[in-house]
Amino acid sequence: MPKVALYNASGAQVGEVELADTVFGVEPNKYVMHDAVLLQQASLRAGTHKTKGRSEVRGGGRKPWKQKGTGRARQGSIRSPQWKGGGIVFGPTPRSYGFKLPKKVRRLALKSALSSKVIDNEIIVLDALSIAAPKTKEIKAILNNLKIDRKALVVTAEYDDNVALSVRNLPNAKFVSAEGINVLDVLGYDKLIITKDAAKKVEEVFA
Repeated sequence: MPKVALYNASGAQVGEVELADTVFGVEPNKYVMHDAVLLQQASLRAGTHKTKGRSEVRGGGRKPWKQKGTGRARQGSIRSPQWKGGGIVFGPTPRSYGFKLPKKVRRLALKSALSSKVIDNEIIVLDALSIAAPKTKEIKAILNNLKIDRKALVVTAEYDDNVALSVRNLPNAKFVSAEGINVLDVLGYDKLIITKDAAKKVEEVFA
């Protein structure tokens, strides 16, 4: 089992904690992590792009000129694609970019992401994290105590309104609960700050 240092909110090491091999100690699979990130990014796309075809643009009900005898090329409508203001050929239409991955692949991707944080020493385990009221200053002080100067993902066992409201004002930090942890966030932030209870909860779900 991988052992990592256990810190308190003051930034002092108060011991060590063992993390489950089945979640935090697997061999990272970069291919499934890549697929999982693509899945999440694709699901975030609105897919509302739209252009009008020749049947949707305004005008063009009358034939511009007769078929023969003018010396010009035959035309059926001024809203054909070659005309200014005409319809777009094969333009984008509303669609969903989402796709599916097998459950085992999604689970392996998250395990790989968490394990890569352990391997790269980019995980910080806290004994507890709670504040009495929404105060960005308090969260900022905790991050400073932990010597965090890069993007950080903060994870607690349960959703905490005070922590969530405090973290959201920081441009380089994000808060999620253990049940909302995902590959895109884990890999998108330089440091993973997770409470001991949250780590255990993740292990219970994904072990």
